[in-house]
Amino acid sequence: MIEILSPAKLARARVTGALVGDILATLRERAVVGTNLLEIDAWARTMIEEAGADSCYVDYAPSFGRGPFGHHICTAVNDAVLHGLPHDRALADGDLLTLDLAVSLDGVAADAAVSFLVGEARPAESVALIDATERALAAAIAVAGPDARIGDLSHAIGSVLEAAGYPVNLEFGGHGIGSTMHQDPHVANAGRPGRGYRLRPGLVLALEPWAMVDTDRLVTDPDGWTLRSATGCRTAHSEHTVAVTEDGVEVLTLSSAARDGGALRS
Repeated sequence: MIEILSPAKLARARVTGALVGDILATLRERAVVGTNLLEIDAWARTMIEEAGADSCYVDYAPSFGRGPFGHHICTAVNDAVLHGLPHDRALADGDLLTLDLAVSLDGVAADAAVSFLVGEARPAESVALIDATERALAAAIAVAGPDARIGDLSHAIGSVLEAAGYPVNLEFGGHGIGSTMHQDPHVANAGRPGRGYRLRPGLVLALEPWAMVDTDRLVTDPDGWTLRSATGCRTAHSEHTVAVTEDGVEVLTLSSAARDGGALRS
């Protein structure tokens, strides 16, 4: 199903998106050396519930997972990249942590992810990987807008990742979002420009470039959820929920600080 949001529903999506952005920003600040992944999940639960919202993950039980997910946020460390199931693990200096959060508030969902390094260590390979996913996300946002096609966004993402030397996995990518977390259209992280569904005002998409240093193959943890690089290499994932407008695109999941700075608006 491809859902086109009414102006009233889009206004609610802005509120949900702002909540997601602010929760992720807070969790990023709190995630330090020694922080346990279960603490992050508990903090996320508290902030979501205090806002009167619901995590989209607690009851999430798709065909590819061993559901329900049962936690409020995805926490992926180092070689884990998607659907990271929170567990009893303390963060170490130099860990590459990805937080992926989807929340529903007043009947509208928003989804975002951020990857960052914990502590003081800054391994060059990890810095470059995170930067590539962020640039790929910005490139997709830059070409999104009314009359662009899904293939234009996919091509923009893939071009950045491939130019940086990273293989691209096409199993998981971006997606439509609105009344539910996952909707059509699928937004692959590589593709041909000028192809696919034509974007319309009111369409809301979760764009999520992710990459692994030296492989495009994933393996699944025994927990049935956490997806890791097949070679054990590091991974990164950047995601925003965006809304197509009459004259461009609006990023809905910016934090308050980023919104005040006018970041990522096209």
